[in-house]
Amino acid sequence: MKPILQVEDEENDVLFFEMAARKAEIRNPLRLAQNATEAIDYLKGAGRFVDREQFPLPCLLILDLNMPGASGFEVLKFIRANDELRCLVVVVFTSSDREEDVETAYRLGANSYIVKPANPGELLHIVNTINEYWLGVNRFPDRDSMVDRPAKAA
Repeated sequence: MKPILQVEDEENDVLFFEMAARKAEIRNPLRLAQNATEAIDYLKGAGRFVDREQFPLPCLLILDLNMPGASGFEVLKFIRANDELRCLVVVVFTSSDREEDVETAYRLGANSYIVKPANPGELLHIVNTINEYWLGVNRFPDRDSMVDRPAKAA
């Protein structure tokens, strides 16, 4: 089962998301990148993430935008510019409700934009929805068949 990669620098947000994921009975393992650079290294399989057996590509990326150093927007740019990652589902999960950030995230290829709730009950509802839709109803392409293969015309 492919992991979910959470890109988050706030320790409490990581903890609350993990607790909600357990309550939502998400079976996919959660992996953590604490900043944009670490996320890109994970996705590239670089540095300490070189072992794809231990650090397989995720099926879903939960991405915070506001982090020290490079932002989540840099991660989005990297993903959408990389053939192997282009179809990776990216759910922006951030405290920013600025319309400019929402527009930029979608322009850069985000699949979803969610503002972090302050209430744990709302967080559980959001994580349940992520589980039900992105990990349940949604169908992911076979990543191996996506590389260097042009899209078919409709």
